[in-house]
Amino acid sequence: MSRSHARLRLFGAAAVSIMAVAATGATTAPASAATPVFREDFSGGLGAFTPSGTVRTGAYGARLAGSLSAGPSLVSAPIDLAGHGGVTVSYTRAASGLDLGESFAVAYSVDGGPYTTLESARTATGAVSFPLPASVDGRDLRLRFSLAANSVLETLTVDDVLVEAADDGGPGEPPTGSLPPVDDVTAPGPYAVTVDETAGPGNDGWLVHPTDAGANGVDHPVFVWGPGAGSDPAAYEDMLRQWASHGFVVYSEVSSSSGAYMTDALDWLEDQNASASSPLRGDLDLSEVAFGGHSRGSIGTFDVADDPRLETTVHVAGGSFDGNGPDSLRNPALYIGGDEDFATPNVERDYTNTDVPVWLNVLDGTDHILATRNGQHIITAWLRWHLADEEFRRSEDFLSTGCTFCGLGEVRHKNW
Repeated sequence: MSRSHARLRLFGAAAVSIMAVAATGATTAPASAATPVFREDFSGGLGAFTPSGTVRTGAYGARLAGSLSAGPSLVSAPIDLAGHGGVTVSYTRAASGLDLGESFAVAYSVDGGPYTTLESARTATGAVSFPLPASVDGRDLRLRFSLAANSVLETLTVDDVLVEAADDGGPGEPPTGSLPPVDDVTAPGPYAVTVDETAGPGNDGWLVHPTDAGANGVDHPVFVWGPGAGSDPAAYEDMLRQWASHGFVVYSEVSSSSGAYMTDALDWLEDQNASASSPLRGDLDLSEVAFGGHSRGSIGTFDVADDPRLETTVHVAGGSFDGNGPDSLRNPALYIGGDEDFATPNVERDYTNTDVPVWLNVLDGTDHILATRNGQHIITAWLRWHLADEEFRRSEDFLSTGCTFCGLGEVRHKNW
């Protein structure tokens, strides 16, 4: 994979700086990008924008005029960013006649969600350009220009709206997140792995982690895994090692349909992160945690999926018996089933009943036992996306036509 993405934590600082400059009326020259995705100069009217209030177009662009009743606005139709990353929004604007306490604002929305402000000011003229965070990559983007002013003589003029994306597939830095980048999730990751088979609250669980955890300042996300009924962590050793080699600290013990053992394990890991005698002291990223499991381990995961410490859950060949398992979900969920698995009808019913963002793959040639082994690399990529901030995986691996894992079986997703 050769797409270039900045680490999200680094982008955040840059975004704060950009918004602070915009708020003071300073301008930034539009950045050049390789691929124009959307443009509008209003020469033929409003184009893909929908107005409210008083909005006119002309050689000057689109002009919003103030009103005592309702502020005018311009909202774009969804701009499809599928297959695009490194997105930049540019436009020119000119505010005229606004009094103290009045302002204009420019904001964006992702997948119909709440708007995020790019700039808000009373006086501003000229061209500006804003890089958007990697979280917009591959998604639907809307732009909104709005004016809060009382007089028709108070205006905001907008022109030359341009959305561009960085080159995909060109040379550049490898895609990065909070873990060292990899070229292939089907291969072992960059870390040597240590296995402790007497770990956990009852000293009967497996703790599988990078041998040099914390090296180079890396904080490691956490994945708690529940085996299927009648099995134990040893039955999944190759998978536990695989995930740990990619930088995740993985804990597993014999599962139950109650997920209390998972929350207990996470409590224990929090203690290990704080303990002076722990080899993982200070090396865990406890803001990036996932629970998951196979069969009964999946059922137990549903039981505690509303734990506020979770970022995502993983459910393999383990649909809930009554279809109510998804009621506890609060975060994006990964479902994996098999076309030869007796549990797949329950998994599909759970998918139907799921209200959070969810991605399902019913793998070809896969029965109940093989579901985790055949899906382990999907899980690796999912964890790297949701726990390690590799936002490019959203479209590249999961949510685009021709995604990395779309050829392995029947893929469905919704609520993104």
